[in-house]
Amino acid sequence: MEKQAQSGDKVSIKTPAESIEGTLIESHEPGLTLVKLSSGYNIGIKNEDIVNIELIKEKKDKKEKTIIRQDKNLPNVDIIMTGGTISSRLDSETGAVKPLTNPEELLKFYPELLNIVNVKNIKIPFMKLSENMDSEDWKEIAKSAEESLNDSSISGVIITHGTDTLHYTSAALSFFLRDLNKPVVLTYAQRSSDRASSDASLNLQCAARAAISEIAEVMIVGHATENDDFCHALRGSKVRKLHSSRRDAFKPVNTKPIARIFQDRIEILSGFRRRDNSRKVKLDMSFNDKIALIKIYPGMEPEMFEFLSGRYEGIVIEATGLGHVPAGEAGKNLLPAIKKAINNGMIVCAAGQTVFGGLNPFVYSTGREMLKTGIIFLEDMISETGYVKLGWVLGHKEWKNNKEKIKEKMLENFSHELNERLIE
Repeated sequence: MEKQAQSGDKVSIKTPAESIEGTLIESHEPGLTLVKLSSGYNIGIKNEDIVNIELIKEKKDKKEKTIIRQDKNLPNVDIIMTGGTISSRLDSETGAVKPLTNPEELLKFYPELLNIVNVKNIKIPFMKLSENMDSEDWKEIAKSAEESLNDSSISGVIITHGTDTLHYTSAALSFFLRDLNKPVVLTYAQRSSDRASSDASLNLQCAARAAISEIAEVMIVGHATENDDFCHALRGSKVRKLHSSRRDAFKPVNTKPIARIFQDRIEILSGFRRRDNSRKVKLDMSFNDKIALIKIYPGMEPEMFEFLSGRYEGIVIEATGLGHVPAGEAGKNLLPAIKKAINNGMIVCAAGQTVFGGLNPFVYSTGREMLKTGIIFLEDMISETGYVKLGWVLGHKEWKNNKEKIKEKMLENFSHELNERLIE
């Protein structure tokens, strides 16, 4: 052919068996040509099998300026972009998904959003993969959200976020944003926008519906099923990622969804805090990072608690069953080590590793013995929420040195993290 095809060009590749059309992407494997199909999947073709490569369309190098369409008749929302698949696009040269370089590109990819809301501001406090976030990032998101929530012209806030630790961030915002007045909606994508099976568009449309609703809660909004039919609005403190790749990865734990959200309407499923535009949100971002979350497992050695004692101020253990740890043979009995750690000033809480259901220390003798050590049983609280809440409680100097006050606050229902009428 006259011009050599380059990465990013649309091409047609002919082999003895078939013709393949797609976007040429960079290959780091000698002897292999990589093509991204219109379905979003990549395929490799051995160079020796290629009869001809026909250039269909050259890659555009010129960056197009994206103009945000404004409609003053629609309610205003602010979007806070933090990274993740939903805020990314395909790099045609490498075949990898990379963060958007221009925040307005988000609206170019998902224009349906602008039929529901008017995007007044797009904020980017940072762009990170969610597995790299920590409490300082949660605080940055909270500060951006508080500024928008206390702006009388803004109806609600949408936060785009990676999925891996999304439920940690939603839990943190549930405690950091006090006297919430408007909706705070975290949403995501399991599959990037260039894939035919992307979940981003529906998630964003449903997030927009939630952001202008009467539901003044921190919530995660995303696919309720594998189909593109509707989303669920899930409480930020009672939700967990329960699948690594499905579009309906997030599920409510020990509670019902707040709402079922379609592209054009919302169906309320359970009670919620109502919007009150006269309230002002207050930031309460005190946080102590000297905390840990560990899972109890068979044969666990007491040295684990001896190692953590003195290095950490609090720990949440994912206990087995109704709230148990190994307490049999002397060498594998964790109770003396736990009691020693508590006596040395560590706060130890127990959450259930079963995910669903609650703890009950009174059914078996091990549970009753654990109570005597001073462990705080977190009832039906999700372990990740318990971890975030413990850091938040211990971050308050007025509570930190009072064990009874700490226990009281850990069992106080600040943001629906405890379900007083547990659903079996």
